[in-house]
Amino acid sequence: MPAPLLLDGQRVPALVVGGTGWHVVAADVDPGWVAGQVAREPIEAPLGARFLTALAEEVGAEPGVLDALLIAPPAPTAPGPELVEVAPGEHPRVRRALRHRTGVRVWTTPDGAGLLVLGRGVAGRWEAGTEVRPDARGRGLGTALAAAAPALVPGVASLWAQVAPANTASLRSFLAAGWRPVGAEVLFGS
Repeated sequence: MPAPLLLDGQRVPALVVGGTGWHVVAADVDPGWVAGQVAREPIEAPLGARFLTALAEEVGAEPGVLDALLIAPPAPTAPGPELVEVAPGEHPRVRRALRHRTGVRVWTTPDGAGLLVLGRGVAGRWEAGTEVRPDARGRGLGTALAAAAPALVPGVASLWAQVAPANTASLRSFLAAGWRPVGAEVLFGS
């Protein structure tokens, strides 16, 4: 499959996504080359270090983190935490979103302890990211932000999140908020 486009017309060098018994390699490479690279373990190999390294050399871009790919539950009917929409600033979570997403919108809690970022990412899908200030962790704010995010997406579009499995606090927050794991993905540098 060809490398995916972002909404601003930029092409992502490569994306590898997979789930139970399936995977997709979206990159401007020969499908025969991909088949040859993963022939021994066609289900496991595409998200393995050996294949990701070979694909990086082939497309000339570094792979990002192997993330769990989650999909949001329906928007909540009860009010969530109080959020204030703010202009995108210099927060690292916002800067990362601006590199990988278009139409980025940012909300914070009034005290600035929590941050919620939404934008359009790969293939135009709505994607969310959250951040909780270290002194505010352990009190459920991350879960509250993850639960509130679906209500901020225009229309009835699905909302996705990528969470590094090693970020166990974030992963627990999204799962506690009802998000479902649907796969894993690696986005190569844009």
